[in-house]
Amino acid sequence: MTFENPAREEIKKILERADNVAVVGLSDNPERTSYMVAQAMQARGYRIIPVNPNADEILGEKSYPTLKDIPESIDIVNVFRRSEHTPPIAQEAVEAGAKVLWLQLGIANEEAAQIAESGGLTVIMDRCIKVEDAITGPLKK
Repeated sequence: MTFENPAREEIKKILERADNVAVVGLSDNPERTSYMVAQAMQARGYRIIPVNPNADEILGEKSYPTLKDIPESIDIVNVFRRSEHTPPIAQEAVEAGAKVLWLQLGIANEEAAQIAESGGLTVIMDRCIKVEDAITGPLKK
């Protein structure tokens, strides 16, 4: 089976419905892409939930060591980790009850996609959430 991302119209609906975005691999370094993307999404009205075991707080939000440690609902799990590290993250996303597994631009893994889809999640791979949000619509605020 060859993976195919949802149509742009479906991605737009996903982003419109999303509030909480857990960002796995979010760096506390403002020079890193993960930080810049998460900061931009936060400025557009999304609640960013950092997932980084080495930080207490990022972008003014409490950071959690894993998805399992987040005590609230997760709409999108946005992943900034190398492709080979994504299958366990997909499994955690399923267990955490997330709705969407989103692997950032340059990240794709068929096994992770299968795990997430089997668990009922929508999967988006090799796309930048910031770019897609900018293309699909107005500020959430």
